[in-house]
Amino acid sequence: MGTDMLSRCNQADSPVDRFISVVAWNISTLRPPIFGFVPYNPILGETHHVSRANLNVLLEQFDVIAYSYTLKTPKYLGIAVVNEVRGKRQLKLLSRGETYEMNSPNLLIRILPTPGVDWDGDVRIRCPENGLEAELHYGHKSFLGLRGSHRSVKGKILETSTKRTLFEFNGNWDRTVTMKDNTSGKLTVIYNAEGVYSGLKTPTVNDLQGVRSTESAAVWSELSEALMRHDWEKANETKNAVEEKQRELLRERESKGETWVPQHFTLTRNKDGVWDCLPIHQWVPPAPIIVPLS
Repeated sequence: MGTDMLSRCNQADSPVDRFISVVAWNISTLRPPIFGFVPYNPILGETHHVSRANLNVLLEQFDVIAYSYTLKTPKYLGIAVVNEVRGKRQLKLLSRGETYEMNSPNLLIRILPTPGVDWDGDVRIRCPENGLEAELHYGHKSFLGLRGSHRSVKGKILETSTKRTLFEFNGNWDRTVTMKDNTSGKLTVIYNAEGVYSGLKTPTVNDLQGVRSTESAAVWSELSEALMRHDWEKANETKNAVEEKQRELLRERESKGETWVPQHFTLTRNKDGVWDCLPIHQWVPPAPIIVPLS
């Protein structure tokens, strides 16, 4: 059974343990990027509602213009292109009154000697409510593969006010990450990729009538089926149909002077142009799609 990294963030009793859990969860969100064709483009209002045991998750795709972390600024380095993923991510633990703000690593697209993609750069996680922050650095092997470590991550957790380092950690985000307590010297494995991924089951539909029309599985069902059949012509046709429908809805809203509004979150924007969102409902109900435990 895969480890539930997200639930751990809220379950820990002490602020320090919660912060460590958030760092581990942040590392767990990385996946090996796939070089090549990406058939799915999220559409406005697309949702994903899924449950696993007592964890209920509801996602909603907002306007990509509002969330600038989807905009990437490329920098050409001769043998690779570095795409800076702008903006911030937030993890809000509402029952704890804590907000964790973090950026994303860069996406490195290698051109030579072998085409491929990887994560690279610095990530900072901070929580004003508990006075802690973390600095992470994601690395990769050098051009000739003689320096560096493949998919490495290292960093530290420190007190914001004193800048005193409490913990240091290093490892590989696709394998294990070990943390050292600078006070006791104790070593702890805070992330094990195999434990997170092993035993994960394919989601199943428990209540077909309860699946929204905006659910990702419904929006892209025909495209997914075409891809599994290796019917590339049908896949391209289906993808174009979904995207053209979105353009039609946009033209319709513009002609009526309407603005799209999220169904499950409230959006606000401060004077600096920074967007924030909060769920409309405090609790997420059980989903019609479930991930079996075994």
